[in-house]
Formats: sequence, structure tokens, C-alpha cells
Amino acid sequence: MSKAFTREADGDSDDDEDLEPSLKLPQGVRNYITPGGHARLRAELDHLLRTERPQVVEVVAWAASNGDRSENGDYIYGKKRLREIDRRIRFLTRRLDIAQVVDPCAQTNVDQVFFGATVTIGDEQGGEQTYRIVGVDETDIARGHISWVSPLARALLKAREGDLVRFQSPSGWREIEVLAVEYRSLDS
Repeated sequence: MSKAFTREADGDSDDDEDLEPSLKLPQGVRNYITPGGHARLRAELDHLLRTERPQVVEVVAWAASNGDRSENGDYIYGKKRLREIDRRIRFLTRRLDIAQVVDPCAQTNVDQVFFGATVTIGDEQGGEQTYRIVGVDETDIARGHISWVSPLARALLKAREGDLVRFQSPSGWREIEVLAVEYRSLDS
């Protein structure tokens, strides 16, 4: 059988089993995403398709024309990089196909926590933290962007200002108070 028709063993799988748990979507749920997050994923896909992939294909074609491919570093690395790019393209295409864009600025029920909310919470020690509830692909804990499927976000959903919320954190059960709920552009 030709090697062209066999599956590569370099982790080139089509399902999301290789994703870290924070990037996996629960079975059967929509991929909620903010307009800014959707635009970033679209831009990455466009860059891969129009810029990066054609450049790598060009390098691989040049390297293949040099003859012996078994010890040709440009060819070997190029093929590996091409598989990585193709895998990322498939992932982004699937994620964008199931994406449901939700604009936080269009939320009408602004006194309750829903997807896209910016929530300020107070903990038992008197500390305050602000989080934005965003899509799985937009999570950035350093900026305070938490996924809507995270334990904290799930506990906060439908809460109102002044509510006490209990949730299971890695260090055990915690109780927090919702101090403020607002909806604003994610890029503000």
C-alpha cells in the first residue's frame, strides 16, 4: 500500500482527544464565542490558509526537488510543519462551523450573569477579582477571561449582584459574593 494512503502516527487525529481539557467542549453544546474571539479565530484561519501554508508548501516542493528526502532536513521539517498547519486548519474550521457569536453589548437582562458578562466578585478574605465569561477558545486567565464551562463561570451563571455563590475550586469549596455585573465590549 502506498504511504500516501496511510495515517500518520504523529498525533494527526481528527478528533479533539489531544486537546487539553480546558479547550474541550462538553458533548452537544454550542461553541459560544464573542465577536472579537470569532474575528481572531477567522484571522488565524485566514493567515494559515493564505500565507503560512503556501510558504511551507513552497519550501517542501523546493526541498523535494533536491533529491534524497531521507536526510533532507528542510523536507522532513516542512512535511511535519505542514501536518501541524493542516491539523490547526481542521480544528479552526470545525470550531468556526459550530460557533454561535454572542455580543455582550446586546444583552438585555443586564442585572443577571450570562455569557459575555464582566463580573466582579468578592471572596471570604475580602479580596476582589474581576472576570469576563467568554468562549472556550478565548480563555486567558492572565487577563481574567474565563471559559463559560469552567466551574466558577457555571456557578456564576444566572446570579445577580449581591448573591452568594458556592463552587468547587481545586482547593475545595469556596463561597464568593457577586459585587457587580456589567456587559461591555470584550475589547474595551
